[in-house]
Amino acid sequence: MSFKETVDRIKNLKVQGAEDVAREAVKSLKDVVNKSKSRNISGILADLYHAKNILFLTRPTEPCMRNSLNYVMHDLDYDDPVELAKVVCLKVDEVLERFDKNQRIIAQIGSKKIGNGTVVFTHCHSSTILEILKEAKKQGKKFEVHNTETRPLYQGRVTAREIAKLGIPVTHFIDAAARFALKKADLMLIGADAITTEGKVINKIGSELYAEIANRFDIPVYACTDSWKFDTETVFGYEEEIEKRKAKEIWKNPPKGVTINNFAFEKVSPGLITGIISELGIYKPHVFMQEVRVNNRWMFRKHLF
Repeated sequence: MSFKETVDRIKNLKVQGAEDVAREAVKSLKDVVNKSKSRNISGILADLYHAKNILFLTRPTEPCMRNSLNYVMHDLDYDDPVELAKVVCLKVDEVLERFDKNQRIIAQIGSKKIGNGTVVFTHCHSSTILEILKEAKKQGKKFEVHNTETRPLYQGRVTAREIAKLGIPVTHFIDAAARFALKKADLMLIGADAITTEGKVINKIGSELYAEIANRFDIPVYACTDSWKFDTETVFGYEEEIEKRKAKEIWKNPPKGVTINNFAFEKVSPGLITGIISELGIYKPHVFMQEVRVNNRWMFRKHLF
């Protein structure tokens, strides 16, 4: 797939899920470096940085993509253009292998929270949550899932379909009926598109509302995510932008005078989060941030931004 095709797919929501967006973005750097017309180091690096900036602009709430691209681009101090291209491709492969490995680790950790008879509530679509459920099923556990439709794009239908394919009982609720879905649940598992330096988890719109309901019923809430979803830019004072999508997703031809609000995500207060499950372990939001800093020091180099 060409770089331009990847950019269009990400921008037009043909690729969904923060980790999948990150995977597609880093893979496109191979196309850039292999098709670069430059024959010197500075020219190839200029092409790569230009591509990185274009990818950054495709979707606002995607720190996982930004961290993945920054990882490939940091420490590219080479004198030979051929060696530079080779290293870029190797680092891209390293990022993809890292995601695969970490997803297996998170699935192992998260599956321990699911027991026989557990009812799991989840919202939207998360490949990480699906891997946790798949791992719990593989361990022979008998449990069921309640999930929401997730308007306006109905990502919850994708989730319900995939859970059913795994042979796990799943009950699908409209968004407005989430309270009923949660009242009978033992556990709430959501993904994350970003985590800020204040420990706020940014996930699909509705996530904080459902977390508040879960807390009312003493249901533990876990955000399950790769640590690269941490937005290091928030450390330096930047606010994580909440993506606002087109009004026509909700209502194609609204009456005159009707304003449509279509925020794609919202921030979940750290006080509502029981723990963040990542490849680093299970930690409260403020401890999770410390672990990210210790394990990913390269992320916090100011020159990356």
